[in-house]
Amino acid sequence: MKLSFALLATPVAAFTATRPKTFSSQLQAKASVYDPSDFSDVENLPGILDPTGFFDPLGLSNDVTESELKRYREAELTHGRIAMLASVGYLVGESGATPLFNGSISGPANDQFWQVPTGFWPVILLFIAVPETFRALRGWMEPTVEENYFQLRPGYIPGDIDFDPAGLRPEDPDELKEMQTKELQHARLAMLAAAGMMAQELQTGQSLGLFSS
Repeated sequence: MKLSFALLATPVAAFTATRPKTFSSQLQAKASVYDPSDFSDVENLPGILDPTGFFDPLGLSNDVTESELKRYREAELTHGRIAMLASVGYLVGESGATPLFNGSISGPANDQFWQVPTGFWPVILLFIAVPETFRALRGWMEPTVEENYFQLRPGYIPGDIDFDPAGLRPEDPDELKEMQTKELQHARLAMLAAAGMMAQELQTGQSLGLFSS
């Protein structure tokens, strides 16, 4: 009889002893899941890679609010995406591969915008205004009170304008962080590349020379 009670008590005791450990592990796993809208830990954000690791020699992230950090990242992503388009635009514009305007636009890319017929300028303005308006409405607080000036919405993920027609955004949080890091690295490289191409053409007054015969 005593043996029977002992055998019954053994699995119950084992279950009771391991339950807090399992629950604690679940809490730790939940806490470690990447949240793209959480900017409380600046040293754990996307875009930080070895061997440099966290790189902020000027201390721009010191003593700033989480909202301010989000605004920095929003600016970095916006400028980086424009730079990626600009880098491709410089190459395509000077290659002569575009069929627009019957090939009448030529020369250094720095000077090509002014060759675009003025009747087409409103179309360009529209392509700029629509995404910028949508981004402002989605991500920024309404400036109805002074406290909302230049503030992003609390749950807003910087750079996320809900535009993913190809369905490339990963569902897994870690894979999403990796993709965000890749975008940031390409964006940073593109900003340097675009600035270099602009500076070269301003200095020489000539095209990049990549497509000259």
